[in-house]
Amino acid sequence: METLTRPALRVRGLSVSFGEIPAVRHVDLEVPRGELVALLGESGSGKSVTARAVVGLAGAGARVSADEILLGDTDLRAASPREFETLRGARMSLVLQDALSALNPVLTIGDQLGELFRVHNGASRRVARERAAELLGLVGIPAPRSRIGDYPHQFSGGMRQRILIAMAIALEPELLIADEPTTALDVTVQAQILELLASLREQLDMGVLLITHDLAVVSEVADRLAVMYAGRIVEAGDAGTVLAHPAHPYTEALLRSVPRLAQRGGDLFTIPGSPPNPSVVPDGCPFHPRCHRAVEVCATVRPEPLASGGRTVACHQSEVMLGVHSG
Repeated sequence: METLTRPALRVRGLSVSFGEIPAVRHVDLEVPRGELVALLGESGSGKSVTARAVVGLAGAGARVSADEILLGDTDLRAASPREFETLRGARMSLVLQDALSALNPVLTIGDQLGELFRVHNGASRRVARERAAELLGLVGIPAPRSRIGDYPHQFSGGMRQRILIAMAIALEPELLIADEPTTALDVTVQAQILELLASLREQLDMGVLLITHDLAVVSEVADRLAVMYAGRIVEAGDAGTVLAHPAHPYTEALLRSVPRLAQRGGDLFTIPGSPPNPSVVPDGCPFHPRCHRAVEVCATVRPEPLASGGRTVACHQSEVMLGVHSG
């Protein structure tokens, strides 16, 4: 497939630790241009730390190492803080979940959007205002020219999230990372935001990395899935393939946790136990204490990621799950 030869983002062997505590362990990740990749997992699995490390915002106490972090053909491992500042917004953007706190309450939306064009492109105030109105229209804000003079509190939560996305795509970056962008929004607005991201990635030929704990919200829009547990990618591949035939028990459990109309009146499935503390990850497969498919080897030998049939899985029981052999 052509897009695989031109990734917006390519990560190999990314690890992030805080002091002696590892939060992300040897992560491989690829986001092709024009595609939406969903990074899934429960809270505390390392998703947001991975995203912040990629864009140079891991934090002062973080130690980041990687074999490769490429934004297009630019090696981000060698980027200085000043270079990261230039790259963010122009070539890669990060959208956070709390739109109200992310926007400046004392500046109009037009001023906040227009500043991007004035600072990065040297645009005049009039041109910047016109571009701001165009962006609001692009992300589905009604009557955009009449609303660029409004302040953040005058917009609904869903509209504010659209404005954050508008700011992120203003300079048409190669990579957009959206960290839980639909949290606290109702289901209808969630679907609209996800459809917007899916549409923009096609219009702008942009790679989108969508970070979420909710598999249900991405099943319709993701091209690829990467499932994260205890700081590692445990399964990755084409979204349709992974959703139809999960090869890791954690992915299977996440799928079973999605509410369905057929279950109305019954008990919802929950994964037993809790994700491990990053400082005391169990030996062997980190998921084995919660896994109903665990066998003896799972408690002592950590499975290595193996690529097969267009997907990568780190599980001793993956072949059994896929029915390749029995026993």
